[in-house]
Amino acid sequence: MEFEPSVLSLFPPLLAIGLAIWTRQVYVALAAGILLGWTLLAGGNPAAGVAGAIDGVVEVIGDPGNARILMFSLLIGALVIYVEASGGVEGFVRWLEGRRLVEGTRGAGMLAWLIGIVIFIESNITLLVAGAVCRPLFDRYRAARERLAYIADSTSAPICILIPFNAWGALILGLLGGLAVADPLRVFVQAIPLNLYAIAAVLLAGFTAWTGVALGPMRKADARAAEGVVLSPEGESSVDEELFKVRFTQAPPPRAVNMVLPIVVMVVMMPVGLLVTGGGVLGEGSGSTSALWAVIAGNTTAVVMILVQRFASLDELVRVGLKGLEALLGLVLILLLAITLGDVCIRLGTGTYVAEAVRDIARPALLVPATFAAAAFVAFATGTSWGTFAIMVPIAVPAAEALGLPLAPFLAASLSGGIFGDHASPISDTTIVASLASATDVIDHVRTQLPYALIAAGVALVGFAIVGSVI
Repeated sequence: MEFEPSVLSLFPPLLAIGLAIWTRQVYVALAAGILLGWTLLAGGNPAAGVAGAIDGVVEVIGDPGNARILMFSLLIGALVIYVEASGGVEGFVRWLEGRRLVEGTRGAGMLAWLIGIVIFIESNITLLVAGAVCRPLFDRYRAARERLAYIADSTSAPICILIPFNAWGALILGLLGGLAVADPLRVFVQAIPLNLYAIAAVLLAGFTAWTGVALGPMRKADARAAEGVVLSPEGESSVDEELFKVRFTQAPPPRAVNMVLPIVVMVVMMPVGLLVTGGGVLGEGSGSTSALWAVIAGNTTAVVMILVQRFASLDELVRVGLKGLEALLGLVLILLLAITLGDVCIRLGTGTYVAEAVRDIARPALLVPATFAAAAFVAFATGTSWGTFAIMVPIAVPAAEALGLPLAPFLAASLSGGIFGDHASPISDTTIVASLASATDVIDHVRTQLPYALIAAGVALVGFAIVGSVI
């Protein structure tokens, strides 16, 4: 049955977001949103809605790109447990402290921020490297894991969207090329300094890491962490805490190389994968395939190093690795449900409905900030920045062209809004992965990050209003 986009298209994602915040049960919230969405698609028939929801989950799993993302997330669990159990994390922390490269919460925060700046190939890789390297430091210095999640989240997608030559850039250039834009790369480059939310988010995260300023719920998280309590009373880690306590039968000496080399291999393998899958063109590669190859390469490196050092047998490696996979099953289920809800929103035309609502605004002074606001709402409701780009860019850019206005401000507003909405949404995949990487509760991460995200969004909104008034 064909569904005409309407205000009803907003109900499933809003239900999921509301339930997630109210009940803190993300599984139930996402499932409820999916069921409502499919019931609407089935013309209000609940039984058909349940059947459609089940088929929808199966279709999501059957999509190769989604399957690679889910496999990547599972295998990260094995990599984390290998670098922990091999003494790599402890060795790296001792190496940093022995050379006084990181001291206290400021040093740990700035290290997390710098990792996000330097690793710009893929957002999930950025998040996971920052988490693997910095979570032990944050725990040691009694800094809130929510603070780590915020810093990592604010330097992953915002940095990636400012770089043309990665998977994110490839997506945007592809969208512009599909719209017959004369010089997509030139328009993208012109939009970079106008990508106000991304720039504001990165700078604010750096300022926060340096000064330790705490806003709203982050104050409570900092006070709790200072007492040695890593999680809020009502929260639970996105990762089984036992993952960080697993050790091999024969305790290895702390060696930084056991963490550094597998992670370096994983990071380096990402652009290699993009080049291979893109036929030699980095910007045309497959992000999901490259990320999966990268984490497999990282795991393989860790396993070989452990076997060479002879403090664990192959049988024990398999047993420990499976524990890592098991620890991330909950996260993978959340990701699966979040992707399924995003698919339902596409079928309902949620993003299209919101985008069309602002399309008829003719005044540039209002149209540019309205584009930002619409993109933010679409990303917040659907939990996907990439999906938002795919909806907003084909609407905003041709609208600007038809009005004889420069394309870059409208492209930048679409991208900025997508990143902000993605940051603020509890059903976003990057929100979930940031919580995983920092081993904190998803809802706690959303609540503590939101004040900072709103400040950056306020700056961006004012900036886009100014840009709109002068073009």
